[in-house]
Amino acid sequence: MTTTNRITRYSVPLLLALGLGSPLLASADTLRFGGNFTDDHSSSRAMEIFRDTLAERTDGDLTAQLFPNMQLGGASENIDQVSTGSIAGTWIGISYLSRTVPELEALSLPFAFDSREAAFEMIDGHIGELLDEKLAAKGFKALGYMELGFRHVTNSERPIESIEDFSDLKVRLQPNQTHLDTFRAIGANPVSMDINEVYGALQQGVLDGQENPYSIIQTKRLDEVQGYLSDSGHFYDFIVVVVNRDTFDSLSDDEQQALRASMDEAVAWQRTTAAEEDEQARDMLIERGMQFTPISDETRAELRKASQDVVDELRDKIGAEVVDQVLEELAS
Repeated sequence: MTTTNRITRYSVPLLLALGLGSPLLASADTLRFGGNFTDDHSSSRAMEIFRDTLAERTDGDLTAQLFPNMQLGGASENIDQVSTGSIAGTWIGISYLSRTVPELEALSLPFAFDSREAAFEMIDGHIGELLDEKLAAKGFKALGYMELGFRHVTNSERPIESIEDFSDLKVRLQPNQTHLDTFRAIGANPVSMDINEVYGALQQGVLDGQENPYSIIQTKRLDEVQGYLSDSGHFYDFIVVVVNRDTFDSLSDDEQQALRASMDEAVAWQRTTAAEEDEQARDMLIERGMQFTPISDETRAELRKASQDVVDELRDKIGAEVVDQVLEELAS
């Protein structure tokens, strides 16, 4: 296929997504993906598998170029870039899309998930299909859901042993209203902040704490500015890989199939790897000096009870049907 024919076939949004200033500067078969996860995080390594598998499946006719570790900006910026088509896609914590697709907050029910297996079964079923439709309506095409994992609280003030220990802690959270409301309900003082600002804010004492999966706490080296670690597991979080919908639609059927199949392989690898690395990351944080305090079943029950109003408010906000479907699937 000549350069002229290729450009004719691809739509303007695709060319924009590839960052082409001129059709003579690059071919239209390279998809750029930006991410905020570090190079060594399992999701970034999975994206490398996706990149290599995609090139192999298409004999190099369709390739991916990866920019992890906030090379193209923070999480919110990457979402905007995909939305406008200035990059093709991103792999992102799902909460960053909840302002665009409020129904995604149904995945953020506090203290609702008991296992990663239950989370995967839910997102791979009807709920995932429903959320994919909501994302598509806003211009995004979901390619797959990786594990970000159970989120746990760290802080520099005290061990977390009771619900009272959350009182007035200034804790950084993702820009997700359900997350913020949950921490207000248990007595903390939540602050929404992009991940690229968190280390400095903790170091300067602007924040008392933050919450993230063990893997993020470890790879972002937040233990250098935090002393106390819990296993609160208050939310289970997904990483969603999304591309600009117009970009995806502009690809041929064979290219779309190759894109999906390559991502399926990467997601399967990441889920297995993330599960293995979760406990390793916690052990490494303890080894590097963090004081680990498990939260008792009694305290967890108190936290769940204190945040029940958040679930009821979410029903009113995004509709009882979605929230109740999530709860029903988790209870089955």
